[in-house]
Amino acid sequence: MFQDLSVAGILVTDKAGIVLSSQGFARKILRVKKGIPLEQALPQLWPKVKRTLQDLKRRQEESISIETEVNFLTWIEPIVYDSICDGIICFFIEHLKIPELLSQLSSFQDLTGVLNTIIDSSADGLWVSDSQGIIIRINPASERISDVKAEDIIGRSTQELIDLGIIKRSVFEEVINSKKVVSYLTQSANGRKFIATGTPVFDVSGDVVRVVVSERDVSEIDRLQRELEEQEAIKDEFRHKIAEMQQTNLSSQQVIAKSPCMVKALSQAIRVSNVDSSVLILGESGVGKGLFADLIHKNSRRAEKPIIKINCGAIPESLIEAELFGYEKGAFTGAQAQKPGHFEFADGGTLFLDEIAELPLSAQVKLLHFLEDGQITRVGGTTGRTVDVRVLAATHRNLEEMVENKSFRLDLYYRLNVIPIYVPSVRERKDCVLPLLRYYLDFYAEKVGCKRRLSLAATDALLSYKFPGNVRQLMNICERLVVMSETELVDLQDLPSDVFSSQKKQGRSSAVQLPENIALREAIEKVERSILKRSYAKHRNQYKMAALLGVTQATIARKLKKYGISKHVDYE
Repeated sequence: MFQDLSVAGILVTDKAGIVLSSQGFARKILRVKKGIPLEQALPQLWPKVKRTLQDLKRRQEESISIETEVNFLTWIEPIVYDSICDGIICFFIEHLKIPELLSQLSSFQDLTGVLNTIIDSSADGLWVSDSQGIIIRINPASERISDVKAEDIIGRSTQELIDLGIIKRSVFEEVINSKKVVSYLTQSANGRKFIATGTPVFDVSGDVVRVVVSERDVSEIDRLQRELEEQEAIKDEFRHKIAEMQQTNLSSQQVIAKSPCMVKALSQAIRVSNVDSSVLILGESGVGKGLFADLIHKNSRRAEKPIIKINCGAIPESLIEAELFGYEKGAFTGAQAQKPGHFEFADGGTLFLDEIAELPLSAQVKLLHFLEDGQITRVGGTTGRTVDVRVLAATHRNLEEMVENKSFRLDLYYRLNVIPIYVPSVRERKDCVLPLLRYYLDFYAEKVGCKRRLSLAATDALLSYKFPGNVRQLMNICERLVVMSETELVDLQDLPSDVFSSQKKQGRSSAVQLPENIALREAIEKVERSILKRSYAKHRNQYKMAALLGVTQATIARKLKKYGISKHVDYE
């Protein structure tokens, strides 16, 4: 009747909630199969698992009822690798239907038999001692976990067991002395790790008469976590190989595109590579506009020819024309011989004009003439030369405003702006920040010959930082962290002061400032509006907001409309 009262099972999922492995009870009775979403297999368990994936908090002894009408104790453990949650492990222990069993009992002897069966069938180890620390009972699970025999343990004091090396720490004495529950992680003589929790049992006078210690074996969980870490290491090795291939293809530079806006920009760059149209690459300083120029060139029919890069803002205005178009002997003081310009050097290939907004008006005229007829004339020359050059231009400035201010030619703007590509800033491509940080930390660590990884606090600070200098600043920060950190783990105090102070300011600014004499209703509305505004700015999805805030999607839609936070309903 009682032999099958307790069954244990283990379930492992990835960070998306897809089942990676199911063992024992989870596979045989719950029939949870590898590769299916946990939300589909165990819908009542999924909300708890989802919260653990989000907040990385361990959840233990959570009661849950499955469709089979069997109750369970679940232990949900996040699997954290390199400060990122890669999945969870669920450990199941069946709850006994105690009320139903008790209704079938006819005597105290039956009750004693049931209790003994419960103790002996428990998947967790159980030790019981008297008020003096003398062991009076252990169950079979304890014998397995601690690799001992009951006849060698029962009747001995905990101090004697410590002297014999059977146990390393006497939780019994700690519970007796403190009269409180005591828990700690320890290891048995056979190397198995387990969590020991000691609970005091009091008499009517408040004195401790028994101590019950439960042992939960976590060795299997450690093994599964190591397997997942090994799989993740294999994935990382694969990612590194892909990264090396991308480096080779893009002049040893890594292209990381996880955010939709960055994926869109890259797909546009690949698409325009097959034509010879002029491309205007727009974006803030440091976003990687030069990398996009490389990408376009290396995927074009001109890939075997050179790409010549020139920064229009780095050359004096008096020399820019001579550098671009070349000059003849005697064209100006010091021109003792003729010299070809960058257009001629790039013949058959690509000319990338970075910071095109800094080009003086006189040079703008000659550039416009080339874009119209494909000919250039050297400074001091009288005859034109035909060259086959594709022009790529880039700027971080607003050319339309410059056209209105008469500092940039309208006709040249239209010639250059045939195909505009906007490269998003780092703050616009949040999904790319963590992969970029990992890549450049590994890149500079390999150059130095060391290993570096970010703590969770440092990762959060860097993810919340705006990176006004974009990818260029991110690379500099990674190089600094690799060189200046004294330990492998880069923590919050190792970050640059501006990153650290930015996080503190952001934390202060996120709090709602309320007047001293504000009415309660108005204060609630202000706080509610602030929470909804931040959540909408982050997720842009009412269903995600509803799930995270613990309300329905209809409530979210009504509140957004009430506070005027969004003008459209997002049902993505």
